[in-house]
Order: sequence, then C-alpha cells, then structure tokens
Amino acid sequence: MAILPTHHNRNFHPIPVHRSGLRLREKYVLLLIFIAFLLLCFGAFFFVPDLRDRTYLEDAYKRFVGARGDILPIKAPKTPIVKQVAANPQVADATESPKLKSEIHGEGAFDTPVKKIPNVALNHKELIEMIKKEKEKFIQEKKSQEHAEKQAKIEKLVNSSKVDETGAKGITGGEPLDEITKERRNFVKRMMQHAWTGYVNHAWGSNELRPISKSGHSASIFGASSSGATIVDALDTLYIMDMKEEFERARKWVAMSLSFNHASDVSVFETTIRFLGGLLSAYAFSGEEVFKVKAKEVGDKLLPAFNSPTGIPWAMVNFASGSGHNWGWASGGCSILAEFGTMHLEFVYLSKITGDPIYAKKVNRVREVLDQIDKPNGLYPNYLNPRSGVWGSQHVSLGALGDSFYEYLIKSWVMSGQTDNVARRMYDKAVEAIERMLVKRSSPSNLTYIAEYKFGRLEHKMDHLACFTAGMFALGAKGSRNEKHFINLGGEIANTCHESYRKTATGIGPEAFRFEGPHEAVGLRGNERYYILRPEVIEAYFYMWRYTHDPKYREWAWEAAQNIEKYCRVGVGYCGIRDVAITAVSHDDVQQSFFLAETLKYLYLIFSEDSLIPLDHWVFNTEAHPLPIIGKMQSR
Repeated sequence: MAILPTHHNRNFHPIPVHRSGLRLREKYVLLLIFIAFLLLCFGAFFFVPDLRDRTYLEDAYKRFVGARGDILPIKAPKTPIVKQVAANPQVADATESPKLKSEIHGEGAFDTPVKKIPNVALNHKELIEMIKKEKEKFIQEKKSQEHAEKQAKIEKLVNSSKVDETGAKGITGGEPLDEITKERRNFVKRMMQHAWTGYVNHAWGSNELRPISKSGHSASIFGASSSGATIVDALDTLYIMDMKEEFERARKWVAMSLSFNHASDVSVFETTIRFLGGLLSAYAFSGEEVFKVKAKEVGDKLLPAFNSPTGIPWAMVNFASGSGHNWGWASGGCSILAEFGTMHLEFVYLSKITGDPIYAKKVNRVREVLDQIDKPNGLYPNYLNPRSGVWGSQHVSLGALGDSFYEYLIKSWVMSGQTDNVARRMYDKAVEAIERMLVKRSSPSNLTYIAEYKFGRLEHKMDHLACFTAGMFALGAKGSRNEKHFINLGGEIANTCHESYRKTATGIGPEAFRFEGPHEAVGLRGNERYYILRPEVIEAYFYMWRYTHDPKYREWAWEAAQNIEKYCRVGVGYCGIRDVAITAVSHDDVQQSFFLAETLKYLYLIFSEDSLIPLDHWVFNTEAHPLPIIGKMQSR
C-alpha cells in the first residue's frame, strides 16, 4: 500500500490505494483455490502410489499369463497365485480385498472362497515378487514341455518300426534253391556280420572302422565330424540280409544321433551317394518316416552347393555357412563330372517323396547345361568350370573323375519308367562316342577295355572303377539300337576285369591296369596295385549274372569272395591291401563304408534268386543303394 503525496493543506487526510487492484472478496476466492490445491496434493500423496502399483501389477500379470507372447485379457481363470496369497501369512487376504481380486484376475475370477487371513496388511511388493517367480516357473515349465514333446516325437520315430510291413516288392527273401549257392550266400552274410560287429564294437558312431587299430576312422570327404557313415551306408544291406536286430539298432541311431549341423566342409558327391542315397533306400524299404525326415535334412544342407553362376554344384559345401568351393587341384577350380553328374537319382526321388520340386529342379538344371554345351568329339571332359560353363583340361575317362555320370544317364531313364527321353538320348550319344573313341582291344589276347583320352591322345589304362561299365552296357541294352551287341560288350568288359583279378598273386584286381606291349590287364606301377575293397568288378558280375545267368559269373564272384576273406580280413574287420601282386600283403587299416554298402551286397545278391531286388522294380545308385522305379513305387 502507498500514500499519495499531499497538498499543502493541513486539513487533508491521505486515502490508501492497493497496487493489486483486487477486492477483499477476490482475495478470499484465491485463498480457497490455494487451499483446495493443497488438499489435492495432500490426497495424491496417499493415492498415487496405489495407482502406480496397480499399473505395474496389471502389466506384470499380463506378462505372466502371456509369457509366450499370447494376447490374453486381464480377466483370467483361477491361477496358483491366489492359493499362494491365501496360504502366505505375510500378504493380504485376497478374499476380503475385492480390489486386489479385480487387479489380478478380473471380476468373477474366483469360483470358491479362499480362507480368510485376518489383520494382515496388503503387501503389493511381495505379491508382485510372487508373480515374477510364477512367471519364471511358467516359462521353465513351457520349455520343459516343449523339450518333452520333442523327445516324444523322437521316441515315436524310434519306436514305431514298420519293418517288413510295407509290402515293398523284392526286398527280402531270395533264398537260393541249391545247397552250394545257399552256403555261399551264407558265407557272404557271415562276412557282413563280421564287418558290422567290428564296427559296432570298436567304432560305433564314427564314419569308418580301423580293424587293426580297433578304433574309428574318418576321411576328409566326411568333414570334421563323426557322422556314422558306415551306419547309414549299411542300412539297406542289413535289411536285405534279414539282419533285423542290427537294422533296428542302426535305425535308432539314425533317429537319435544322426545330425547334419556340424560346421565343416563335406564332399557333396560322397554325401549324396552315401548319406542321402542310404537314407532314401532305407525309407523305400521300410517306410520309416525318420529316414525321409533325415533325407530331407541332408538334402536341404546340400542345396547351397548349387549356388554357382551356372547351377553346376561345387565339390564341397560347408553345412553351417552354406558356402561352397572346389578342390584346389581340380583343373583351376573346376567341378568334376563324376561328382556333379551323379546326383540325379537321389534328388529326383527326394522330390518325389517330399512333394518339393526344388531338388529335382536343381539336378535338371545340371542336365540342361550338359545337354546344351558343346562336347569335343562327342565326349564329356572330366572338368567343367561352374562360373563360366567352360570345360577344363581335355581329359576323358570312364574311370576316376568321369565314371558315374554315364551310369546315371541310363539309370535316370530306367528309374523314370523309361520316360526320361532326354537322359536316354544323351546316354546313347555318349556311348556312340565312347565306342568310336575309347573302346579298344588288346593284343594278343583280344581283351576289350576302355582307354582314357588325354590332351589329344589315348592312354591305354583302365581303372578298376571303370569295370562298372560292364553292368552299364547290359542295363542299357534294352531300348538300344542293338540289344545283343551291348549285352556282349558288357560280357567282354567283365571278362577283362576278371583277367585283372586272375593275373595277380592274391586273385584280387588292382586299382588300375594297363595294356602296354606284352602286358595286358596288369597293374604296372606301384600305386596302381592297391586294392581298397572296391566293388566295381563284383558289380559287373552281378549285372551279367542277372542278364545272362551264365554260371561263370557266380564262380568268378565266389573266387573274389574267398580271396577277400583270405587277404583282407584282419583284426575285427576287413581292410585294403597295398599290393595285390604279392601274397605277403600289407594292410591299410581302413574298412571303407562302401565295402558293406556295395561289395558285400552285390556278392550276396549274386548268390540269391532274382526275386530279391528285381531289376524291373529297383535301380541302384552308384553306392548300390536301391531306389524304386517311378510308377512301381509303393504308396506310403
């Protein structure tokens, strides 16, 4: 308040003036507003913490009941929390607190009354802590439930055997009629039992067995992991030989332990013919879902190998990263004909049983590239660059590096029910070029052999691997321009391969044999006289027996079986010998998985009736895993 200046008049009284300009009534109004504000703040001091806890409580409950991300309402069915609240003397009585009931469960959440706990103050923090614990318990129980369901699924696969219930044609039986053949078949079965038992007892789960060291073995083609290659490779042989208990043990291992999740580089070719082929054959025989599931797993792991500019797959693929690359020694980073050309049967059949066309699409693309590219002299060189689609070095062989590509052309036609006309045309043209350029006869014995073509000249050498062509020519005779001619050609090749066995001290043929000067069908170099339990000569005998029933093929097979037993059986299994030309043999201490998959299987089938794996219902992949001919497949 201020006093205005006065006039110079003694009788003048000053008048007070208010600077705010407010009257007394207005001051009272402001005072009341201020008091109301204080009361509001004072009230909030008591009520806001309760509101805060309610918000947190609702959120905690939502997260509790919706621990797996499900959107659930607050109004939920009765939960174990209420019982914990009622039983805990440190928390409030849920029955006497409708507010708490509503916060946690919503209206009508309780169906039965909960025992009253009088005179206990409500403790939200402890209740919230219990909710958190219950949520953790819920999550843990959910994980345990998922784990249990997964285990139950595996157990179902393991225990739901369908062995001998599928009705697939010609996969058991074949008992020979005469006693001599029956005893020879039993002899081969005992060889299989010895090889398998040694593996089971000393290398179970490993890729292969070292019979002398009595330990596991793994080649670089399998990567860094123990993947049970022998188990998968032997499945169908066990089945064919009616070794039911052994097959069942192998099946359970596949269901429980076979994995393709290891982070290592594996051979695309070897994985296809051994693992994928073995699983597909086991599925075709038994109808067991586990084999189809595992086959699809490995098929999916192999698909990234086809990610090249041309679609020609890389030789190696890493199962973890999916990256692919080729062997460093393979003609400047090329892919190898026998490897990328030997996937058609397996991938087409995988598409057939899964209903997914991606697998067949990949191998059909490979077929398209090879069909369209120019072939020098009508021949297919062993190397092809997957980036440019250009051939590498001009080396042609029906042995190592080239062999099974030609085999798969005719077998694709057979497996299709003789409808794959592209495969048939490519095969017929290739065989025409092979006969014109590579098929030769030696002097003086007039032995028929298939030479190799290197850089414009012939090398008169034939690999043990190339002996498969005897069976290939016999198989392709039907539907050819001259059926009798190709049956005879197959017989001539089989005879030459038998000569390579007959001319060694052990009666077992070398890795490669030459025709030079006076030497015919003889391994001349040290590294050519190796034998690593290979099946191709036995395979030739099998096909020629089936197509001609000439008894000499059974006799030749029996000679081979006895010599393998004599010189290759050692320790707890069988292994290769370093020099077939001497009887004081030196062993390599490796029992190859293909010995059980191929060599012993072909021997057993030679001494069985044709009703066991009839060739009008089954076609063998290059690892001797039978796959059904399309149109004659059993429904699953």
